[in-house]
Amino acid sequence: MSDYSSDVKSNPPGLAPTVDDSRKILVSILGAVAVSHCCNDFIQAMLPSIYPLLKSNFSLSYAQIGLITLIYQMTASLLQPWIGLYTDKHPKPWLLPSGMVATLFGIGLLAIAPHFSVVLLASALIGVGSATFHPEASRVARMASGGRFGTAQSTFQVGGYIGTAFAPLVAAMLIIPHGQLAVGWLMLIALFAVIVLSGISRWTVKHGHAHMKKHNGQSLRSLSPRDVKLALSVVGVLLLAKFTYIASISNYYIFYLVERFQLPIPQAQIYLFTFLAAVAIGTLVGGPVGDRIGRKAVVWISFLGVIPFSLLMPHANLFWTAVLTVCIGLVFSSAFAALVVYAQEVLPGRTGMVAGIMFGTMFGIGGIAAAALGKFADWYGITTVYNACGFLPLLGFATLLMPDTRRVK
Repeated sequence: MSDYSSDVKSNPPGLAPTVDDSRKILVSILGAVAVSHCCNDFIQAMLPSIYPLLKSNFSLSYAQIGLITLIYQMTASLLQPWIGLYTDKHPKPWLLPSGMVATLFGIGLLAIAPHFSVVLLASALIGVGSATFHPEASRVARMASGGRFGTAQSTFQVGGYIGTAFAPLVAAMLIIPHGQLAVGWLMLIALFAVIVLSGISRWTVKHGHAHMKKHNGQSLRSLSPRDVKLALSVVGVLLLAKFTYIASISNYYIFYLVERFQLPIPQAQIYLFTFLAAVAIGTLVGGPVGDRIGRKAVVWISFLGVIPFSLLMPHANLFWTAVLTVCIGLVFSSAFAALVVYAQEVLPGRTGMVAGIMFGTMFGIGGIAAAALGKFADWYGITTVYNACGFLPLLGFATLLMPDTRRVK
């Protein structure tokens, strides 16, 4: 309140408190983007959450379940960089609500799908909606950042993680017990998101690009082509390590708890939820910390700080397994916002393309890693998977090679 009062006093009589109003608009836009991200990722996470229902209704094999995932993941991951690249050169604010309309139709089809081919079409539409959403929404978050790009990016991302965390719980409690038609209720969430995103698009047309120009390129130094290639290569290695490990927890943690500690599946789902909640909190904290101490410092803390937890986890009892996985979620997730913003600083003016590549890579690595780790678990056992994945954070030493993007003061 005191900040608001000082802003009002500093303005001439009769004029609106421009600075404070601007802050309020930025916060509202950023909040709207985070809420819409929550809706988008809630819907997309609902797809694998209802696999038991779809498997029962259509007598699907595991290979067919995998095909649903492949169609969705490939649609979402392959389209995102191209959509981002195109909209960097030709801004299309209307793509935000349009993409969510595709998701809405996908959910509707999924609710009434009479056979497997329609399920595949529905998953492709949901993938198209996700591919359209992430590059554009990430760009809007940067527009609304007021120069605090890490804070904005982490706020945007935490909305998605919240949606992802709650989807399995809602599916178990409300969707699966009531059958396939109950999926149609998710159309209300998609419709709400369309309305929110329409408002965001109108703001983008009127004010967004002015905000972007005001803060783009501040305190940055240009990198040589060699340094750009090096920076992006290091980011790629770090993303591979991060999302392979996250995929191991997201996809197989429940099976690990059931096999090793004989937990019932509903109780194991609660443990998975606590991990996903920790990921959301870590993401939210990582962005502002990166704005204060630098992107590279956050990456160092995230990757090296998680090493003892990841190495100890396969050898711990149930209590300490839960504690260690929460620590892993908190620490490891803090780096993603920093990596996205760092890559956007390496390639200024390519906000949408970078966001598309980063989120597309997240989907792609997650899908491929899940399949590879599943095969590895079939051969050597689920505990061996976590013993091996525990060494992945050591790839964080590649951070030593990351060029600085900030000017030396």
